[in-house]
Amino acid sequence: MKKFLLVAVICLSCIMSFQDKVFAKNISDKKIQKIVNEMTLDEKIGQLYMSPSLGDASKMTNDIKKYNLGGIVLFGEDFSNQNTDSMKQKDVKFQDASKYGLFISTDQEGGTVSRLSTSPQLTNGRSFPSPQEVYEQSGMNGVVKEYSNVAKTLRSLGINWNFAPVADVSDDPNSFIYDRTLGQNYQLTARYVSKVVPAIQKEQVAATLKHFPGYGSSGDTHTGFASDERSVAEIKKNDFLPFKAGIKAKADSVLVGHVVVNSLDANRPASVSKPIHKILRKELKFKGVIITDDMGMGALTDFAQKQHMNIDVMAIEAGNDMLLSNDYEDGIPAIKDAIKHGDISQKQIDNSVKRILKLKDKLNILK
Repeated sequence: MKKFLLVAVICLSCIMSFQDKVFAKNISDKKIQKIVNEMTLDEKIGQLYMSPSLGDASKMTNDIKKYNLGGIVLFGEDFSNQNTDSMKQKDVKFQDASKYGLFISTDQEGGTVSRLSTSPQLTNGRSFPSPQEVYEQSGMNGVVKEYSNVAKTLRSLGINWNFAPVADVSDDPNSFIYDRTLGQNYQLTARYVSKVVPAIQKEQVAATLKHFPGYGSSGDTHTGFASDERSVAEIKKNDFLPFKAGIKAKADSVLVGHVVVNSLDANRPASVSKPIHKILRKELKFKGVIITDDMGMGALTDFAQKQHMNIDVMAIEAGNDMLLSNDYEDGIPAIKDAIKHGDISQKQIDNSVKRILKLKDKLNILK
C-alpha cells in the first residue's frame, strides 16, 4: 500500500510538473503573440537585424532605438580599453535603448577568435585557448568546463549570445577553418557539440552552431568566393552529424555560412540558398533562430555585385530569421518593399519575429 501511494504521489508530481511547463509555454506564446500583433512592420523588420557594431557606441545606441534592431555583435574594438564596470555600463546602455530587449552577441570561440582577449583588465589577464588546445590538455570535460566558465563571464558583462561552438570538421591542418575546429573526426565533434551547447545555454547565453551546412576545407569566405565540390551523400553523412547533435541538444541558433555547396545549390552561397534552409528546417527539423554569417564578407559582396536584387531581401527569402548585417538603413525599406510586392510573406516575417522574441524571453531579456 505504501509503495502504491509513493508511486501515485510521484506520478501526480510528474503530471503537475508537465502541466506547469505547458501552462508556462502557453503564457509565453500568448505574450509573444500579443507583442507581435502590436508591432509595426518597421519594428518587425528591425528585429531581423543583428548588426555588427559600428565601433561608435553613441551611434550604435541611437541606431538600436531608431531602427528597432534585434541585436548587435561586439568585436575586438568594442572590448578594447574596457574594464569590467565600463563594459557592463556600455552593454546596459545598449540594452536600455531597445524597446523589445537586445541580443548582445560576440564571437568567443577561444584561440584565434577570442574577443575577450582584447582587453586583459576585463578578465584579469586570463587566457582563452582554442577548443583544440583545451581538448588536448584536458579532454572533453575540460572543453565543457571552459565553455561554461566563458559563458558565465559573457553573461556577467551583459553579453547574452555567443557565436560558438564551431561545428565544422576539417582534416586539413592547412585549411582556413581547421584551427577553429575541435581538430577531431565527425563523431567526436558531434559529441563535443552535444555537450558544450547545454553548458553555454545553462548560463543564459545563446549558443550557435556554425557554419551550416559545414565548412569542410573550403577557402576563406571573408575575402572572396569559396565552393565545396563534395557529394550530397558525403555532406549529409559527415558534416551534418555535429549539426544534428547540436539541434538534438536544443541549440538556440544555427549560423549559415557563405560557401557555395555545389551538390546542394550550385547557384547561390548557402546563406542565401532556399534549398539549404529547407534542409535545415524540414530535414534536420531545426526550430530555433537561423542567422546568416556576416553579410559584409567578401564571398557575399562578390555575389551581390552580380545580382540585380538587394542581398538582404535574398537572405530573408532564403529562410533566415536574422541577418548579420549593418546595412539596415537600406535593407529595412528594401525588405518592406518586397513584402508589399508579395515576394516575402507577412506570415514569414511574423514567424521569424516570434522565434526571435521567444529566444529573448528564454534569455530573460524580453521587455
